[in-house]
Amino acid sequence: MDENFDGFNDKLPELKLDSKQAQGFLSFFKTLPHDPRAIRFFDRRDYYTAHGENATFIAKTYYHTTTALRQLGSGSNALSSVSVSRNMFETIARDLLLERTDHTLEVYEGSSSNWQLAKSGTPGNIGSFEDVLFANSEMQDSPAVVALSLNFRENGCTIGLGFVDLTKRLLGMAEFLDDSHFTNVESALVGLGCKECLVPIERGKSIEYKMLCDVLTKCGVMLTERKKSEFKTRDLVQDLGRLVKGSIEAVQDLVSGFEFAPGALGALLSYAELLADESNYENYTLRRYNLDSYMRLDSAAMRALNILESKTDANKNFSLFGLMNRTCTAGMGKRLLHMWLKQPLLDVNDINSRLDVVQAFVEDTVLRQDLRQHLKRISDIERLVHNLQKGKAGLQHVVKLYQSSIRLPYIKSALDRYDGQFSSMMKSRYLKDLELLTGADRLNKFIELVEICVDLDHLENGEYMISSSYDTTLTGLKEQQELLESQIHDLHKQTAIDLDLPVDKALKLDKGTQFGHVFRITKKEEPKIRTKLNTQFIVLETRKDGVKFTNTKLKKLGDKYQQILEEYKSYQKQLVVKVVGISASFSEVFESLAELISELDVLLSFADLASSCPTPYTRPDITSSDEGDIILEGSRHPCVEAQDWVNFIPNDCKLIRGKSWFQIITGPNMGGKSTFIRQVGVNILMAQVGCFVPCDKASISVRDCIFARVGAGDCQLRGVSTFMQEMLETSSILKGATDKSLIIIDELGRGTSTYDGFGLAWAICEHIVDVIKAPTLFATHFHELTALADENGSNDTHKQIVGVANYHVSAHIDASTRKLTMLYKVEPGACDQSFGIHVAEFANFPESVVALAREKAAELEDFSPSALSLMESTEEVGSKRKRVFEADEMSKGAVKARQILEAFVALPLETMDKTQAWQEVRKLKDNLEKDAQHCHWLQKF
Repeated sequence: MDENFDGFNDKLPELKLDSKQAQGFLSFFKTLPHDPRAIRFFDRRDYYTAHGENATFIAKTYYHTTTALRQLGSGSNALSSVSVSRNMFETIARDLLLERTDHTLEVYEGSSSNWQLAKSGTPGNIGSFEDVLFANSEMQDSPAVVALSLNFRENGCTIGLGFVDLTKRLLGMAEFLDDSHFTNVESALVGLGCKECLVPIERGKSIEYKMLCDVLTKCGVMLTERKKSEFKTRDLVQDLGRLVKGSIEAVQDLVSGFEFAPGALGALLSYAELLADESNYENYTLRRYNLDSYMRLDSAAMRALNILESKTDANKNFSLFGLMNRTCTAGMGKRLLHMWLKQPLLDVNDINSRLDVVQAFVEDTVLRQDLRQHLKRISDIERLVHNLQKGKAGLQHVVKLYQSSIRLPYIKSALDRYDGQFSSMMKSRYLKDLELLTGADRLNKFIELVEICVDLDHLENGEYMISSSYDTTLTGLKEQQELLESQIHDLHKQTAIDLDLPVDKALKLDKGTQFGHVFRITKKEEPKIRTKLNTQFIVLETRKDGVKFTNTKLKKLGDKYQQILEEYKSYQKQLVVKVVGISASFSEVFESLAELISELDVLLSFADLASSCPTPYTRPDITSSDEGDIILEGSRHPCVEAQDWVNFIPNDCKLIRGKSWFQIITGPNMGGKSTFIRQVGVNILMAQVGCFVPCDKASISVRDCIFARVGAGDCQLRGVSTFMQEMLETSSILKGATDKSLIIIDELGRGTSTYDGFGLAWAICEHIVDVIKAPTLFATHFHELTALADENGSNDTHKQIVGVANYHVSAHIDASTRKLTMLYKVEPGACDQSFGIHVAEFANFPESVVALAREKAAELEDFSPSALSLMESTEEVGSKRKRVFEADEMSKGAVKARQILEAFVALPLETMDKTQAWQEVRKLKDNLEKDAQHCHWLQKF
């Protein structure tokens, strides 16, 4: 946690339990079932407590010390306990439900030995704690709960998937085949923003089950096991008929199209107890989720491309979401952007449709600024409607919806004024729907209702009240209240005259909760009227600030006033419930409006980003996945260039079918290889989300998936080594990628020995080029891999590799000072040397270590088999490699070299004088030179 809890002992609430209460609580606590995931809090009105293992966890995790623990009871029955303030409880709840995925949260209410579970929540089901979690912050993402039904067959595993988004009231189903790595499941979990996954309990824990658990862990998803009997389809259509808007026939048609997904959805309805809450009835939407509708992203790609925010980010621009989030509505736009980044589009027309809107906003600065001003005043309509439907809303929520609704005419007129090249599209896409939603029988009717019902004049004081003129009974009560107020003020004046005191200056009229209406004078004035006070009035209280007193007339009027006030408030509450109920009937209209406004907000955010950067972004040309190339001219990494003090050097990337579809990128550490290959992935993702890209010019063939393997973090806590993690990620690429995907690989094979790693890297490259045929950026330190490109011209049809090209990130070494300068330019050709030792010099290694490193590196470069066999290649521009040796030539040469070395070893040097020894060695050298005339490989010696 980031909070600083120094000196917390002074702030910890005191655990106030007498021995009887403690004994009662201890006896109850022992009856609770053991649940290692549950963090249980007990609400003691002013503060909360946690006990046992939970108390230790909270003390260590949030207070960072066990001195926060107290003992409840004594001896062997003593129970570790910790007390938590209400503010601290909110902090812990936010961390458990929004950041972590390893615990559930429960709150109990009661006293002594009588406690009951009042609220429970999980990372996927936060509904009970929304008021705590988002009291002072916007809801940036809406979590989904997924249930999986796994069915293994000969041709693989068929997955039945159900999901529920409790915030958006959305249910969905999907069904698909998957491989042993569950790559499609992983893509679905990422795309849906899943926080919790239900699976049937499996006692045996098969290899497949363990593999699925690994996928859930990688995606940061909580695993919840449920009984197999809950994954049932019986009565599902009837249950959905009650929950879902629309006809039961449509539900039946959708459910009948699936074999296994309905069972998964049935488990979700049971788990989330949706039918137990009548406010859910006819408020849910049911849809089919199609994996092929969006670009698939796995957890490795999400991390590699820094798509979503992380707690470790130094600033908001470290992530793509942080950089692109310039939304100005409260919460709605952020959640939609979150979803879009996890679900980039595949349809060229849909992508261009979004780009058209962004271009309209980029070109028309006035329109962009006008819309931003109006959208800033739009509240989180989605959340307000959610509260209305759940019965949690009050008059304040209704007023916020009203204040958002009255901004719509301004948004309409701003869009109406736009007359650029996309005006007809803007009218059909937004204006038409806005006209429909604000019609006389829709939002205009709601606006009229609020203006009649609500006392808008009192809003400035923060008071949300029904207007007294709205109802005759309320009007009558208000008149009585005002009459009594007038009589009390008249009595105040009369009393001042009787006591010969100035009104308000000396004799004041107070109104409080303890005594109601009272007179008050200062202690200085009291001696003047002491006699009258004692004979004609009742003294209520004497304090430093004065003497409070009353008489029978004032008490009678005050009591009457209080009675009318209570009646007025009570009747106000009844009318508020009625007004909120009527407002809830407009929910469907507001849901459509929220969808439209949040889309406008996100596209406006894209336009703001594209036009406000020091180097403006450009609109990409989009082509379908089976045609066109990927050409990014002057491309930049949007997050890196947004950092302070970074002067980003742009680079071109041209992935051209049959020529440079597979690119091997070599170069020094810190030279920019990783940044370059990631920026290509980020640019493509941004384009398919519908945003302009940080390039001078861009043409992009749509990709159905981005696979990224860039640096495997150690997964030893899960029993997976760095190299094993690397191989697992690469395996999922080889199994899941198609010719329509984009593959980004950085430093593959470095986690094992040089020869094994190089062999794997070569085989993987050949497989991607020959079999998968996906555009690929392969950054490596295995310079020998660059020989792949030389096989383009091979006459061997079985071995011909087409479309491989070498690129390198350039660096300059000053000949005199040996100082290394990174140029960060990506240029054609392979890198002509390694720079590892120069980087070590950057890190201030001792000179002796650097010198020895150079010496050993030189030895290895001279004698390593890979250096000897692959060091020189045929006439490639920008490369020092001159020749590749035939395998036959190498083997014959090696035999000759071995014979000469064996002859040298056999010489009896210890019995020979120097002259004889020199003559024998000279003969061996002459023989070697004769053999070398016909063997280029031997000439290396």
